[in-house]
Amino acid sequence: MRGAVMAAVVAAGVCGCKPADAPQATALHDGTAATPATSAPADTPHVASSEFGKLPDGRAVQKFTLDNGHGLTASILTYGGIIQSLNVPDRNGKPDDVVLGYDTLDGYLKDSASVNTNFGALIGRYGNRIAKGRFTLDGKAYQIPPNNNGNALHGGPEGFATKLWEATPATDGTPSVALHYRSVDGEMGFPGNLDVTVVYTLEADGLKLDYKATTDKPTVLNLTSHAYFNLAGAGAESVLDHIVQINAAQYTAADAQLIPTGKLASVEGTPLDFRKPTAIGARIKEDNADLKHAEPKQGGYDFNWVLDRAGADAPAAVVVSEPTTGRVMTVTTTEPGMQMYTSNFIDRIDGGKGGKTYMHWSALALEAQHFPDSPNQPAFPSTRLDPGQTYTQTTAYRFSVAK
Repeated sequence: MRGAVMAAVVAAGVCGCKPADAPQATALHDGTAATPATSAPADTPHVASSEFGKLPDGRAVQKFTLDNGHGLTASILTYGGIIQSLNVPDRNGKPDDVVLGYDTLDGYLKDSASVNTNFGALIGRYGNRIAKGRFTLDGKAYQIPPNNNGNALHGGPEGFATKLWEATPATDGTPSVALHYRSVDGEMGFPGNLDVTVVYTLEADGLKLDYKATTDKPTVLNLTSHAYFNLAGAGAESVLDHIVQINAAQYTAADAQLIPTGKLASVEGTPLDFRKPTAIGARIKEDNADLKHAEPKQGGYDFNWVLDRAGADAPAAVVVSEPTTGRVMTVTTTEPGMQMYTSNFIDRIDGGKGGKTYMHWSALALEAQHFPDSPNQPAFPSTRLDPGQTYTQTTAYRFSVAK
């Protein structure tokens, strides 16, 4: 079984991925249909822009607000490619912002210099962990500055989440904006000049991210988005009552520092089994070694699930529902892995959006990705990118409501 699944995920590769098809209807956990998350009256889809603040060096940060004309809006920052807001109607048509973050640029800058949550940010060059920040490519050793227990996390201390991206909004009326960043050879220790473009498009039922990248030298690449979701609304007490279903029978086993051991472990009989709809809080406090690795004091989830695949098209990777508001989020992706992180290391953050306080377990990050530490794990799907190749990825967050 392990060999068959590994062969399937290795075949996914790092480039040339087929974009995930947009689902025509969302299936709830019980198999019934959900209705699109919209509110009336309809308006004209559009993009609006405004200045969000200035960086210490004087460069301006822009905010682009995408509106699909049907009640969904998303605000994207050129700083870090941050999803600053995502407003989604509930079952009564009342919209709420469902992603954590800040109202001001100063909030994000202070966060980056202290707790470093990466609220809503684009992550690169390498999402998740690289053991000791070291890897070898074509016989040459590379060192990424460690920033997490002696390991490199999310591209090092000055990853893509800290960069100012160039924006090109759509001009055809589509609520979309393209962000581009050129990462120079040697930035954070990674080889090659890397050109990255991420297109955010607000569709009828959700937000889609299309990634592309090219390099002029062999390199490694693992991009993701670090949005923190609370479907009850950003600042709601916790996500422990959120019901999650993950289309994965295995996960990448990891040590106490969350570095993969190289083994694909079965979720069967463990608190990581979300193949059936399960509340996050149902087993998060169990006496389990993996949960303690993720958060030694109270337990938590911070693991990479190996997504199951059937046929040419990837099924929904994750379905999340929130019972009070009726909001349902379906995540589709072309990536072979999904990291679910339950904001275990947020003890207390004051000054969130609207003056709200963010606490432990107050949000859920779902990071579509290749596997952690893949450059040091030859059996994992490759994250190598060579000149002449194009890295592609599509991940979408689609919303509906359960009546």
